[in-house]
Amino acid sequence: MYTKKVFKIKDMAKWTRYETLLFVAIIVIFVSLYYFFDLEWLKIPWTPLALIGTAVAFVIGFQNNSAYGRIWEARKIWGGIVNTSRTFGMYVQDMVSNEYAKEKCSEETLQQEIKTLTYRHIAWMTALRHAMRVSKPWETVIHEKTNKEWSKMVRPPEWESNVEDDMRPYLSKQDLDYVMSKNNKQTAVLYLQSHHLKQLKEKGIVWEFSFLQTEGVLEELFTLQGKSERIKNFPYPRQFATLNHYFMWLFVLLLPLAIVPQFAEIGKEMTTLHPTVGSFFIWLSVPFYIIVAWIFHTMERIGRTGENPFEGSANDVPISSMARGIEIDLRQNFGESLDDIPKQFPVIYDTQM
Repeated sequence: MYTKKVFKIKDMAKWTRYETLLFVAIIVIFVSLYYFFDLEWLKIPWTPLALIGTAVAFVIGFQNNSAYGRIWEARKIWGGIVNTSRTFGMYVQDMVSNEYAKEKCSEETLQQEIKTLTYRHIAWMTALRHAMRVSKPWETVIHEKTNKEWSKMVRPPEWESNVEDDMRPYLSKQDLDYVMSKNNKQTAVLYLQSHHLKQLKEKGIVWEFSFLQTEGVLEELFTLQGKSERIKNFPYPRQFATLNHYFMWLFVLLLPLAIVPQFAEIGKEMTTLHPTVGSFFIWLSVPFYIIVAWIFHTMERIGRTGENPFEGSANDVPISSMARGIEIDLRQNFGESLDDIPKQFPVIYDTQM
């Protein structure tokens, strides 16, 4: 999916509110222990913590760059699917003709062949987007509490239907049975397309050179499908993602041991001139700790959210809307009425699916 509305600070704060409350609890407990029980020995120097923080910042930056790269690559792949699909629709309409046919066919028969190829391509996109929405063991972001709340309001259409029902309007019963018998249904659909084009070539309905051109388009669709499957089936390396998550929490949990004593020391220095302010100055470590911990955690979480661009979160590539947009283009250019074409998936809470 894709959120069109600018992500405001209040939305980010709501998204991370549970972690923020946890940070508040951590620092308040630590400051209370330090303030009321005089645990001045409970501290660590800034140097090792600064080294840990620097390492965590580097790893988080690397993770975010890699995650954005996966999102952007997925968007380019599906942009390629959009362009290649339009090319396929144009080829089919112009290259299926009686010009080189061994036996002339009626215009109605030619239009039926074009419709079969066009609809089968829509079935391929349907099978592909369903395959991209299948949950993988490493896709865990959607199970986080705030993301679960969001998924109750905005859900990919693939979660509300099954691939067989969605492909049924576009395939004959024989083709549907064949596709459903295969594990990789999108590949099976492209095989059917190639077999069909070969039959039309043998009848002369598709000229040999046109057949090669159209097969080249199918080859490109196979390439784009494989690239999309590669992103779906190969996760961001777990050794980076998992260790980075642990390192971030290690830094966040150790941070009070350095920041609270530092504020306490400053407070003592102020006591001679401003006794009241100096006595309570240690409590200023609470907001500063929350800010630092929130920034580190949120940046790490943003990276995790972008690792899997087909998972079903609000930050996904909107493959459902893109596939439906291609279907609308193909069927409109085939000459169908807008009343007979499915509407685009709705934008819910400024989010495309």
